[in-house]
Amino acid sequence: MAKNLRGKLMIFALGGLDEIGKNMYVVQYEDDLIVIDSGLMFPEEGMLGIDIVIPDVTYLVENQQKIRGIFLTHGHEDHIGALSYVLRKVRAPIYATRLTMGLVEHKLREAHLLNDTKRIVVDSHSVVKLGVFRVSFFATNHSIPDSVGVCVDTPEGTVVHTGDFKFDMTPVNGQMADMHKMAEIGKKGVICLLSDSTNAERPGFIGSERSVGEGLDEVFRKAKQRIIVATFASNIHRIQQVVDACFAHGRKLAVVGRSMINVVNIASELGYLQIPSDMIIDPDEINRLPAHRVAVMSTGSQGEAMSALTRMANASHRKVEILPGDTVVIAATPIPGNERMIGRTIDQLFRIGAHVVYSKTAHVHVSGHGAQEDLKLMLNLLKPKYFIPIHGEYRMLLAHAQLAESVGVKPENIFVCDNGDTVEVSGGKARYGAKIHTGKVLIDGLGVGDVGNIVLRDRKLLSQDGILVVVVTLSKKHGHILSGPDIISRGFVYVRESEQLLDEANRVVNLTMERCMKEKISEWASLKTSIRDSLSKFLYERTRRRPMILPIIMEV
Repeated sequence: MAKNLRGKLMIFALGGLDEIGKNMYVVQYEDDLIVIDSGLMFPEEGMLGIDIVIPDVTYLVENQQKIRGIFLTHGHEDHIGALSYVLRKVRAPIYATRLTMGLVEHKLREAHLLNDTKRIVVDSHSVVKLGVFRVSFFATNHSIPDSVGVCVDTPEGTVVHTGDFKFDMTPVNGQMADMHKMAEIGKKGVICLLSDSTNAERPGFIGSERSVGEGLDEVFRKAKQRIIVATFASNIHRIQQVVDACFAHGRKLAVVGRSMINVVNIASELGYLQIPSDMIIDPDEINRLPAHRVAVMSTGSQGEAMSALTRMANASHRKVEILPGDTVVIAATPIPGNERMIGRTIDQLFRIGAHVVYSKTAHVHVSGHGAQEDLKLMLNLLKPKYFIPIHGEYRMLLAHAQLAESVGVKPENIFVCDNGDTVEVSGGKARYGAKIHTGKVLIDGLGVGDVGNIVLRDRKLLSQDGILVVVVTLSKKHGHILSGPDIISRGFVYVRESEQLLDEANRVVNLTMERCMKEKISEWASLKTSIRDSLSKFLYERTRRRPMILPIIMEV
């Protein structure tokens, strides 16, 4: 696009840098702005009770009138999962490929936003003109069909976002990455490239998804009883290979887990999954068929507490019970931070007597993200002047930056950013710009953003040392104690075995209240602080624990 306008191009992330997930990137030129992806992140171990994490979109709310569209690279939750929350705050048309749009529409329908949201289906040949932008797409390989990279022509040059990708020379669905188009884009000139960094520390090329089919076929051939396969619900290529293995070995297939059922239904309706009409059975039929004729496909490959596989392992699933001799295949690798949860689930499966097959013991998973040689190939095809590594933890971004330098990108032209850091391009030259407000919004049930660091701190304290509630009733007229103090313990000590400790704690509270009354302290806030401080000190000296102390003062 000709540089016939005078202005400033800004590129930044509201999520997706220094972490895995919560992807959301912004390309803005003066009064025109587009968003690429709108994903969620699953909670870290310390986020007690939190369901999901989404990006803070305050900047988008403040610049609502500038938003021209939201473009989605593919249908994984870390790229589309925040849409139903974001669209409650900002209105913008959604551009996505056919399968991605099918998954998005299901989410919007559940959130009652479908009729209020403009949706435009695109493919790798589409061209969209919005304001000063001309947006086109190129096909990529990933672990879900219909994945694309996004090419944004701006007055300052072309910005390319790769999406999640690898180069698979034998893809399961036969759809190759469009390297010819990538090379054409690179030949015309790319001012800035944003590229997936997930496997930037991993040498070589990532293997083909087709090789997993061979590993699954071997597992199915050897299994004598039922087979339970856990994988990501959105890994449609993997689901198809499980279906193919079931067909080859004469097994019926039961699908469990709400997200897995939804994805299988949507992908089948749109033609992205080919499943024989008589193969799928209801989970209620599992125990009616011979064990060697049954396979189960479920969620839970990350050891999530409420997932189908974890509940099966803990014998709490309503319809499926894992029995000794069953084969359990975990066809995924841990997302960073989930290793402990997966380890616990695998241990429990072994205790039951199941034969557990996972990536360390068999070839049942390959990544959908390119390793170092894939990443270098993308850099060489697109030949960017400036480079921003994205989608990864900080060490991965640094590793990707080093790869870019190794293929000829100048070190001073590489920007390793945090969420909210802006890269400004003006007159063909890029530099760091002003910081944009960003952050994490925590979703707990129906609450959006009403849980913050203070609430998480309180939950952590409660989970570690419990709570003591101290109830005191005062005379409103005379100020002396009418009843109490009564001490209620939850999660701190077992009351029947700690009566002496609680009696002493009661005396500490009494002495504190008497001292306050002598000193004419009558404000409730001061009384509560005094009770909390004295009781906390006493309990720590006696137990080396710091329970949450909640004083309740009533006047009658």
